[in-house]
Amino acid sequence: MNPKNIELTKELIKKTYVDQASQAIAQFNSLVTQILSQRRLPEKGWDDKTIEWFLAQLAMMDSNNFIENAGVGEREGRLYSDIVSRRHFGFAHGIGRSGDINEQQPKAAGSSLIQKLTTYFVLDAMSIAGIEKVDHCLVLPMATGMSIALSLMTLKNNFCPPTAKYVLWPRIDQKSCLKSIATSGLIPVVIDNVLQGDVITTNLALLEETIVKLGPESIVCVMSTTSCFAPRIPDKIIEISQMCKRFNIGHVINNAYGLQCTKITHQISQSCRLGRVDAIIQSTDKNFMVPVGGAIVASPNEKLIDTLAKNYPGRASGAPILDMFITLLSMGKQGYKALLDERKSLIPYFTHELDKVAKEFGYRLLHTPGNTISFGVTLQKAHSDTDPEPSASSSVSPSQSVSMIGSKLFMRSCSGARVIDLKGGKKTVAGIEFEAYGSHIDHYHSNYLTVACAIGITKDDVDTFIKRLKKVLIQ
Repeated sequence: MNPKNIELTKELIKKTYVDQASQAIAQFNSLVTQILSQRRLPEKGWDDKTIEWFLAQLAMMDSNNFIENAGVGEREGRLYSDIVSRRHFGFAHGIGRSGDINEQQPKAAGSSLIQKLTTYFVLDAMSIAGIEKVDHCLVLPMATGMSIALSLMTLKNNFCPPTAKYVLWPRIDQKSCLKSIATSGLIPVVIDNVLQGDVITTNLALLEETIVKLGPESIVCVMSTTSCFAPRIPDKIIEISQMCKRFNIGHVINNAYGLQCTKITHQISQSCRLGRVDAIIQSTDKNFMVPVGGAIVASPNEKLIDTLAKNYPGRASGAPILDMFITLLSMGKQGYKALLDERKSLIPYFTHELDKVAKEFGYRLLHTPGNTISFGVTLQKAHSDTDPEPSASSSVSPSQSVSMIGSKLFMRSCSGARVIDLKGGKKTVAGIEFEAYGSHIDHYHSNYLTVACAIGITKDDVDTFIKRLKKVLIQ
């Protein structure tokens, strides 16, 4: 209610009651004032009722919710289903305009305000996570792979010489990474990794050799990766950024779920400070616990973000941005910090329990200290000369037994575990053939299982998984 209507209520009910109620309304309004003026996450997360109240106020600012609106255009935000309307809190116009995804929509002041506030919230969250020197971002209604593709096309068409066509790609066996290069119409050049003990890591010497061989003028960028499945560790992005600066070529960082790791965010900040970083792309669902469908493109280069926004064709869905807006309001700074801290505190416990169960069955935990999100356990025992030969009448080969571990875990409601069988054969992705696809290298020393200690995980998740893993390994 506005002040005039509050005064009018005093003619109907007792003034003392109205004064008390108006104080409560003022408290709601003060929360809104704080985020509009400070443009940061609230210190303490809002409760659901407050968020819904605020969304209702914002939805009233969109033309499809005007009481006396008469829409005569081809796109008026009409919603046939009440279920759909409730699901989207009455927001129907999306974000942006045909020429710029960041441009404000005349029919949707409320949606435009949500988009702008979400951008500020995300930058604040990234700062809390540990990324500095990055003051510009765009929340896109596309998942990570397509957002990388749009970033590559923007870099190629606006910031590179006409002869540039290659993307140098330290091998990461995740399909969308490679397909994003192909989708953007560029040519991927695979930089094979090196093996150091258990660790699979960046071959910096081969990367530099390839830059010299192809010529910097023919290279759009190096696309490095920070979040990856063990035993691969994050690329050496600081050294890569310095190399890109020296050769004056682009550098795009695939940081899909790296915001939750302070070690990674520190390296990104150092890369921006010491070398060249054009774009950092991260998933909204993997880092902020929202439905799949959004990604954050961040950059220390404001011009790149502005150009990328103008390159997005047409309007865009506002749903992934609305999901982020609601979730970040709900988390607040305290809630987000608590989630980051909880994940970090569970790492020693998770790895200890994994190591214990691995040893119990004659396996071992892979030593990959550079990766503090994903962890691997060998699935290959060391046999002595006295070990009996496998039975010829066995209906399941050792290779099949390894590959079945993942499916048996999934059947026991354990999702996310990955089993790598090195005898899985060749696989072709985006026209490139790989040996032992999934292991990030042609010749690893053993089959293995990977799991992740990711944001939102709980001790109960760890304990339940360990119990079920033991049952599967016993079989």
